[in-house]
Amino acid sequence: MSSSLQNSFSEFCNNNKFEINKKQTEILTSLEKFIFPRNKLLNFFSKKEVFTCFYLYNFHNFRHQKKNDNTISEFVKNLKNKYDFIYLDEFQVTNIVDAMILGKLFENIFLNNIKILITTNTRLTDLYKDGLQREQFIPFISLIEKKSVQKELILEDDYRTQNQDNNQRIFYPLNEKTLFKINQKFRIFTKNLKKEEKSIFTKGRVFKINNYYGGLARFDFKELCDQNLGAEDYLNISKICNHIFIEEVPVFNEYNSNQQLRFITLIDILYEKKINLTLTMETDLDNIGTSKKHSEAFKRTTSRLHEMTASKLS
Repeated sequence: MSSSLQNSFSEFCNNNKFEINKKQTEILTSLEKFIFPRNKLLNFFSKKEVFTCFYLYNFHNFRHQKKNDNTISEFVKNLKNKYDFIYLDEFQVTNIVDAMILGKLFENIFLNNIKILITTNTRLTDLYKDGLQREQFIPFISLIEKKSVQKELILEDDYRTQNQDNNQRIFYPLNEKTLFKINQKFRIFTKNLKKEEKSIFTKGRVFKINNYYGGLARFDFKELCDQNLGAEDYLNISKICNHIFIEEVPVFNEYNSNQQLRFITLIDILYEKKINLTLTMETDLDNIGTSKKHSEAFKRTTSRLHEMTASKLS
């Protein structure tokens, strides 16, 4: 590994008091060989080589606009003109539409010699596990296994849960005392701000925000996760918000797994966009529960919630 890359990584971890273990350095060495095969140190974060925050809804939006039979090849051609390297962070497959197009999409990406780095909380063979028509997804797994090198990264500690204080913006259980606290907090944040009504338009869908105060929005959990909303809706909401209050987050189980999946998607996008959160919940994060289907992905969600509700982000 180049000394500059090693030093940068070590400095970052030391400054943030993060764990550095042998597995991390091994993976970084492999990563350097993959990205810089001839020891030509590129600017890892330069415009041409790296494309972060790549979401499948980018492709869905492209297909919606083009409406022809060559959207995959056209999309990848357009991608190649801009990027040589794609970083897919927190990769997951949760619906049949994405599952059906991934094989052809990645096949074209590899044919165009675009390099890919993927991080995921799910083993490759377990992607889209128990999903509808999963047998049609197996060719994608076979393609990735053939074209990739897999490395497992194991960390002893979750840095997001370290140094948590007692002023975290999570209030539970759901009772009158909690309601009083959340109302008090909301008044503090919205002092001298004017209430507005906002409408979010996403491919013909209209989502109204009734409690909006200059970048701060307040929702009930059901408003965001009981309706037929998806990643694009949440992305559009994030574009006008810097702090979101979500009330009455339930305990998750097999009976509300669909709502849990929407919540996972929502938190992923809000985290990526650095949106602060204030929550009221049925119980604390350690006891929030999960459906079996989404248990692995939800570990990431609860970890992120610790960070997004930390008082230092207020």
